[in-house]
Amino acid sequence: MRAELTVLIPCKDERLNIRPCLDSVRPIADEILVADSGSIDGTLDTIRDVFAEIGDSCRLIEREYVNSANFKNWAIPQARHEWVLVVDADERVPAELAEEIRTLLADPPANVDGYWIGRLNHFLGYPIRHCGWDTDDVLRLFRRDVGRYEKRWVHAEVELDDARTRQLNASFYHYTTWNTDDYLRKLNRYAAWGAMNQRDEWQRKHVSAASMLWRAPLRFLQLYLLRGGFRDGVPGLQVCAFTAFYSFLKQAKLWEMHHAIPQPNPETERASRPVADATTIEFAMAKQTREAAKQARRAA
Repeated sequence: MRAELTVLIPCKDERLNIRPCLDSVRPIADEILVADSGSIDGTLDTIRDVFAEIGDSCRLIEREYVNSANFKNWAIPQARHEWVLVVDADERVPAELAEEIRTLLADPPANVDGYWIGRLNHFLGYPIRHCGWDTDDVLRLFRRDVGRYEKRWVHAEVELDDARTRQLNASFYHYTTWNTDDYLRKLNRYAAWGAMNQRDEWQRKHVSAASMLWRAPLRFLQLYLLRGGFRDGVPGLQVCAFTAFYSFLKQAKLWEMHHAIPQPNPETERASRPVADATTIEFAMAKQTREAAKQARRAA
């Protein structure tokens, strides 16, 4: 018996991504559920335009963002159908993946609760087939009532019994970034969340200077030479360098959490000082007047 599918798209400020993402999922979605976390760049206008074309099979829900896992776990139970496909706004469902999902849901096996899907990642518009990005699999197609994300700040995955998951052959297209300014902002956010993962899960407090010194260059060599990053040309070189920098930045932020000296707040210190009374202020002003008179007489 055919199973119906809700495509869940979490987004925020994705004006240039949301329309092609929505267009790519339309062939397979029985329902499109967009979960927005405060877009202010025109994304919502585009969503409403597309929804007007599609009809009643689309819904928009909105809530404040805490982190990815928290936000998706809030949205998943609101899906109307048994199966959910999570698609980020910067991802696309190509025709071959859509066909595989359609065939699968025509008669889904009872002993499977979820499916891993690979991602062909792009950097500045170029497909990256090495650099460690070639093994990027995500568990995105699952039964609504059993699939929930683990509680992590970043890089959370859906928690399902491995014996009840399978791998699809086709992949998402993932357009990671179109410019380095956006990518650096993303790396900074992810590094902060990654450090918080280490703090919360491993109770890590000590980060050595040696770890910060060697981790980045070793990571670069691993990705560029051993994982074949050089085969992706200049984009591959940049991906490997940025990933190495990310590994350093995550360690630096973890060190900061435990050892950084907070910046003093001069306004707080000023507020804690006793306020001079009127007599003190009057005496100081009189003294200044006398000193000014003395200097005038000397000048004369």
